[in-house]
Amino acid sequence: MPEEGWGCTTVSPYVFSVILFAVLAAFCFQQPPRLEGREVSREGTVERRHTRPRLDPRLCWQADPALGRSFRHGPALVNGQLRVVRDGFYRLHIQVTLANCSSVWTTVPPKATLIVGICSPDTHRISLLRLNFHQGCTVTSQRLTFLAFGDTLCTNLTLPLLPSQNADETFFGIQWV
Repeated sequence: MPEEGWGCTTVSPYVFSVILFAVLAAFCFQQPPRLEGREVSREGTVERRHTRPRLDPRLCWQADPALGRSFRHGPALVNGQLRVVRDGFYRLHIQVTLANCSSVWTTVPPKATLIVGICSPDTHRISLLRLNFHQGCTVTSQRLTFLAFGDTLCTNLTLPLLPSQNADETFFGIQWV
């Protein structure tokens, strides 16, 4: 006796799995679109990946597609610092979490400070953000500001404090608006 149903044939789980794998593989291996002309990426976010002891208060940043942080036609990363390649207004954002810090168990030095500023060119040095940890482990902030071509942004953290290496806890970037 035939079964009653919708009258459609069903696809076996094996065939469905093969089709799903083929679609996902095609999606993952396709080439990213090429940008032609003067199109510019509107943002750049970097993460900190530096494990040596800090002798300099400046934090060095990295960006790489393997790290999930990269940009092609926007800001440039020069010696671990973010350099602006186009005049305009930018939304600057930063978050830094201290390594080996727990608000419950650790006392953060009262003068623990993160400073973001324009450090180059020398004629245009200015502090954009000065953030105090206030006995906490994380500071986060953002600001809308005008940046000029060639401005290099530096981030300084009070020595000897170390930032977390986790990219979800410590990051820095700008977005052209």
